[in-house]
Amino acid sequence: MTKGIFVHRTDSIYDDSPAEQYQFPRQYLTRVNACIGDWIIYYEPSKIRDTRGYFAAAKVAHVVPDPTASDMYLALIEPGTYLDFPNPVPFNGPLGLVERGVLNEQGKISGRAQSAVRPLSIEDFNRIIDLGLADDDSFLPRIDEASDNMLREERSPFQFEIQRDRVAHLGSRLVRDRLFRRRVVEAYDARCAVTGLKLINGGGRAEVEAAHIRPVDRGGPDIVTNGIALSGTVHWMFDRGLIGLNDDLEILVSRQANDPDSIRSLINRTGFAIPPQRPLERPHPAFLAWHREHCFKH
Repeated sequence: MTKGIFVHRTDSIYDDSPAEQYQFPRQYLTRVNACIGDWIIYYEPSKIRDTRGYFAAAKVAHVVPDPTASDMYLALIEPGTYLDFPNPVPFNGPLGLVERGVLNEQGKISGRAQSAVRPLSIEDFNRIIDLGLADDDSFLPRIDEASDNMLREERSPFQFEIQRDRVAHLGSRLVRDRLFRRRVVEAYDARCAVTGLKLINGGGRAEVEAAHIRPVDRGGPDIVTNGIALSGTVHWMFDRGLIGLNDDLEILVSRQANDPDSIRSLINRTGFAIPPQRPLERPHPAFLAWHREHCFKH
């Protein structure tokens, strides 16, 4: 098994869905096969406007021929492993290159940097993970003391030597929930998408919560497009199907609600959920459709 870099563009011509699959041509088959059972990092090229650089990690489960395109293959991502970085990592940042495997013997960037799929050393993998997941949760909602102690224990791998593999950290539910919450709250500027309220407590923490649209225990990934920022009461109603969202983010109120008028009084004047500033971070229609089909009480 080998860790790797998968290059992905937001305007890609390939049939990519980073949390589910990565499409690639035959020329990369050997390299992708080497990654089966191991972790890869997604990278968006620097020539892309507003590039995210190294922006997520995921684990490759299988590789299969693409049934819809000849000489094309699909790397299938292991469910529940995709994780957005709260801190996108630039290719060449303040500390220089983080992916040092692209350097040649003279210390110059080699042609390897142009490969859409390339192997990644454990040192480079850990360096990117450390930067991408570096924690700054001072604005997040509070957590209880017991959970805080557990979280400090989960953070401990980042204090160890660079050679230590970070994969156990990536699989921690506690860590993933914390990072997902930070990612979603930042995307929505700490504002409830339904009420429009941005509540910051006296300690400078945002009181908004991050809701999974399709829950993790029902196959939902920890990806920002499967998340929405909601106040505590609205989050409770969303999880219980009293409110839902159309694909255009129109807010739906269940006919089965005991007091639908009170629910409507909480909704912002537009009647639509307030989206993130970045279009690519909007709730994905597939997750919204799942919520309407399996959770929303029509």
